[in-house]
Amino acid sequence: MARILVVDDEQSMREFLEILLRKQGHRVETCADAPAARAALGAAEYDLVLTDLKIPGGSGIDVLAACKERRPDTEVVVLTAFGTAETAVEAMKQGAYDYLTKPFKVEEIKITVRKALEKAALAQENRELRRKLEAAEAAGAEGEILGRSPAMREVFRVADRVAPTGVTVLVHGESGTGKELVARRLHALSGRGGPFVAVNCSAIPEGLIESELFGHVKGSFTGAVSDKPGLFEEAAGGTLFLDEVGELPLPLQPKLLRALQEGRVKRVGGNREIGVDVRIVSATNKDLRREVEVGRFREDLYYRLNVVAVEIPPLRERREDVPPLAHHFLKKYARAFGRSVKGFTREVLELCEAYDFPGNVRELENLVERAVALETGEYLTRASLPPHLGNPNGPACAPHPTLPETGTDLEAVLAALERAYLAEALRRTGGNKTEAAKLLGITFRSFRYRLERLGMEGE
Repeated sequence: MARILVVDDEQSMREFLEILLRKQGHRVETCADAPAARAALGAAEYDLVLTDLKIPGGSGIDVLAACKERRPDTEVVVLTAFGTAETAVEAMKQGAYDYLTKPFKVEEIKITVRKALEKAALAQENRELRRKLEAAEAAGAEGEILGRSPAMREVFRVADRVAPTGVTVLVHGESGTGKELVARRLHALSGRGGPFVAVNCSAIPEGLIESELFGHVKGSFTGAVSDKPGLFEEAAGGTLFLDEVGELPLPLQPKLLRALQEGRVKRVGGNREIGVDVRIVSATNKDLRREVEVGRFREDLYYRLNVVAVEIPPLRERREDVPPLAHHFLKKYARAFGRSVKGFTREVLELCEAYDFPGNVRELENLVERAVALETGEYLTRASLPPHLGNPNGPACAPHPTLPETGTDLEAVLAALERAYLAEALRRTGGNKTEAAKLLGITFRSFRYRLERLGMEGE
């Protein structure tokens, strides 16, 4: 239902349009002259104005101008019995949606009104989306910027378009690319009034994850001293973000699928189902199609989660994002540390742009944080960079390794490189495997698996 203003000095035309438009379900108000129309426009907002060109106290062009001055997104259709090319051109130049010559057919006015209102609704939707995005950014809902490259603008385009729909979204990308930030953006623009609740599926022990997601009742297992709602209930009316969803134990996956399909959960040890209104956004750095093929992930759950897919490219594929991201993090940590660092030397930026950043945006942030903490001057210099970044000829920065003429054992080379990175991460963190996993941008479970596979459990 739209609010429409009809301006015409002929009572019969006003009554005809009012009856016609009310039958279409719209709220209609009428005026007989230009002063009354200007007063109405000043007192209320309209989705559409239908105005005769020749009216007492002015003209339809005057009404059009007054309407556009007060509310530019309101569409205006000019009607006249004295149509000429000149007046039509003038009306369109002033911003009229269309120009109809009397007498017009009923279907003609219906179609014109419908199309004009569709355009007005689209403008209103875009304005509301911009407002929500500005509010989200002002409130820090995005956490950090992710980049401004064409690749990231496409990510934002897809995310912003589906955000208000409530559709289930699967965000895919390497570790450190900012999958949670995209999920938070989806929530901020969704219009949902509930909370954003994030859970890392790889960080919860397998025996506890069902209770975490769905809750439990008192006495359902040792330590369950009281009823406890799960994350589905906590996220009611909002968004539940399932990070590292590919790590979910296979026995739990049918229960998650049922919760998604039915919108109901049952607490561990309970008999009563609880209805939950939750928007699900999940993320993974795994190839879930491959996980389905090898039997580690249910195919039906994969399709239920992957209604809309958002792919975040790694930082090495959008190097133009490195400078703005680096400057963003520099300002953040200069302010946090109380430092007067103003920027980067050209050499430092060139080294950063040449580096592949296997840890993606997270690694870049850690690098800038470290550099700001160490820097004593006004600009970040090469001396503040980690050794592997300061040496562009080092193995971590070599984009084109040399392949021997006789070939090589790629698996052995990759295993040696992986072993070296695991050992160095453990050395830097004093043997703390959780912190070492974070340093490498992988989950603790993945880190432990790699240690076992390479025979490094005792290190």
